[in-house]
Amino acid sequence: MDFCPAESTDLSEAEEAEIDTIRQHRQELLEDIKKLKEEIAEVFAEIECFQKAEERQEADNNPGEQTSKLSQRDKLLSLGRKKFNMDPAKGIQYLIEHQVLSSDLQEIAKFLHKGEGLNKTAIGDYLGGRDPTNIQILQAFVACHQFANLNLVQALRQFLWSFRLPGEAQKIDRMMEAFANWYCKCNPGVFQSTDTCYILSFSIIMLNTSLHNPNVKDKPPFERFVSINRGIDNGGDLPEELLKNLFESIKNEPFSIPEDDGNDLTHTFFNPNREGWLLKLGGRVKTWKRRWFILTDNCLYYFEYTTDKEPLGIIPLENLSVRKVDDPKKPNCFELFNPNCKGQKIKACKTDGDGKVVEGKHQSYKISAATPAERDEWIEAIRTSITQDPFYDLVSARKKKIASKN
Repeated sequence: MDFCPAESTDLSEAEEAEIDTIRQHRQELLEDIKKLKEEIAEVFAEIECFQKAEERQEADNNPGEQTSKLSQRDKLLSLGRKKFNMDPAKGIQYLIEHQVLSSDLQEIAKFLHKGEGLNKTAIGDYLGGRDPTNIQILQAFVACHQFANLNLVQALRQFLWSFRLPGEAQKIDRMMEAFANWYCKCNPGVFQSTDTCYILSFSIIMLNTSLHNPNVKDKPPFERFVSINRGIDNGGDLPEELLKNLFESIKNEPFSIPEDDGNDLTHTFFNPNREGWLLKLGGRVKTWKRRWFILTDNCLYYFEYTTDKEPLGIIPLENLSVRKVDDPKKPNCFELFNPNCKGQKIKACKTDGDGKVVEGKHQSYKISAATPAERDEWIEAIRTSITQDPFYDLVSARKKKIASKN
């Protein structure tokens, strides 16, 4: 039996237009799926070719049963590093389960400190974790550094090169607290307390930004650096000569940023207010994609991988608001929207398939976090990103602590 298509009079013009739009979106979605399958197939083919080439080379150069065992361990180590760079906790778990790494916290810390093949953003994210195990590994990691007889700037250069400092205030606090404790242990008598070392370390990092960030026009003189550090040594002042040496060291040579810092848009280690993996709903094609988000300088940047140098998209947060929303397909969602211009596209940009920068197509951005707690933390971070910097809050709290003791 043949079915005749419905006559055009059965549908209004608006309904026909909507159906055409749905068909177009369906076709675009199918094309995206096809392209994604092709990309996945290419990746697997490249991995297989690479593994076969490695096997041939190892067989030619190092025949024998012992070599075979070493080759297998190298493969597991390589895969474990890749997993770590995508998800640090799962990477460490994989290496332990396959007996490439023991569960000894000291050994894990040394593995991270050596850092061979590891993304420094991932190292910082793992070390900043709040679990007791992460904190113990952090302390062991800090103890891998030799700070004896180094001034504070020299120690900070060494420390901040071994990983990328995370953006979350609580992670920064734990890591800098561990640094201050170890520095004071290696250099007894330099400061009266670890609080002094903690505050001065932040002052130095902020000085680095003020002196070398091209967006900062008002470069602070030495006198201002002295002024902001008055009374931090258990109520007393630090020797001016010590501060002068630290100031000149930073003025003459800024901190070096690890090569895989995530992108070239951040000028310091502490600029990101928050960073992490989230799911983002597409604007034109309504599919959810996993992206690495960085919140900094009142903008939300998203990347395909943590190692990417350039973002896939940039969302300026000026004039936007954020709120919790429900979605039938994804939990723990929040939305970026413009409360004053409903129905209009948000002023944002992204890169298309050809690498060209184009205008975004979102009237709002719907984003999904892994847990309700992460969603709430992102919402809070976005709301406060314009007016607050985690470093200033941490320093202020520690100065109050010193004042209360005196």
